[in-house]
Amino acid sequence: MLKKILIFIIFISLSSCGYETIHSIKNSINYDFSISELSFTGERDVNLKIKEKLNNYTLSKKDKNFILKISTNEEKDILAKNAAGDPTRFKTTVTFIIEVLLQNNSKNNFKIIEDFSYDNMSNKFDLKTYEREIRANLAITASDKLIFKLSNIQ
Repeated sequence: MLKKILIFIIFISLSSCGYETIHSIKNSINYDFSISELSFTGERDVNLKIKEKLNNYTLSKKDKNFILKISTNEEKDILAKNAAGDPTRFKTTVTFIIEVLLQNNSKNNFKIIEDFSYDNMSNKFDLKTYEREIRANLAITASDKLIFKLSNIQ
């Protein structure tokens, strides 16, 4: 009985710890920029994930207002093969080329490269699903880096 009470007390104390996501709408107030226009070229799935992360910054207007042109490119390379010549290890690299236009017509360009290595799977459906998850995670990581870089532009 004492064990159940202890577990209940620990659960209650940890359930309201105040966790909030870093890039939520509430926390986007902490960043001093907004995005007035977004345009994408390249990989559709990756672009949708980036747009999803950047939508919080298009809702409000701040002093630093950016126009972003984002181009994405994905490459899948074979890192290792077995004796029969079948691939055993892959590497997916997603390259993000970002052109940032400020209201005073100044321009910043930078590139973010994200990659991930993974093993081949015998079930090709599971492999395709895993690759989609990898692309989504790489896009989220790159968009976090993009938000950080935008917040540091003077």
